[in-house]
Amino acid sequence: MEPKAIHLGPGADLRKSLEQLAQEEQAEGFVLSVVGNLSQAAFACPGKDQPTLLSGELEIITLQGTVSPKGVHLHLSFSDAECQVWGGHLEHGSTVLKGADVLVGLLHHSSRASRPIADHQPRVRLAVAEGCPWSSRAMRMLRSLGIPFEQATPEAGSLPQIWIEGTMIGGYEDLADWHGQGKLERFRTGF
Repeated sequence: MEPKAIHLGPGADLRKSLEQLAQEEQAEGFVLSVVGNLSQAAFACPGKDQPTLLSGELEIITLQGTVSPKGVHLHLSFSDAECQVWGGHLEHGSTVLKGADVLVGLLHHSSRASRPIADHQPRVRLAVAEGCPWSSRAMRMLRSLGIPFEQATPEAGSLPQIWIEGTMIGGYEDLADWHGQGKLERFRTGF
């Protein structure tokens, strides 16, 4: 893993800057550390269709997740002037106030030579509903992790419905649990 430190000045879009880094480096990786503040935070809260926007002097507490030329999946937490803590998925429009220093660990192709080449055929199937925020989040998670999937015909019940290697695992929360436990790693392509 190659550590890469970046400094973002006032007005920089935090998410866009990390997407740009992954594109320029053509590498996947993880956010390791962050220090800085925002003048505006744009973040997706669970169950909301649109990002939440907060403005003011906002101190970044954590930024965790993955970066890749295919996209990012990042979780942001920050505090406002009353020390109230907020958080969710980082969205475009999160603007740096005075500065932010981010440390990213990049995995370049040479460091991945010992990993087996993944089967690029989708082993994940997903039944979704248009306009459903949980369906959108499930697709976004799979795309940001570089996991190929195919859309399926839904069965009776709530959506999204997710099958991995032919077995129904459940919905978005179940997929997020698999991700949190590291069970999705073997399905990633390009890593």
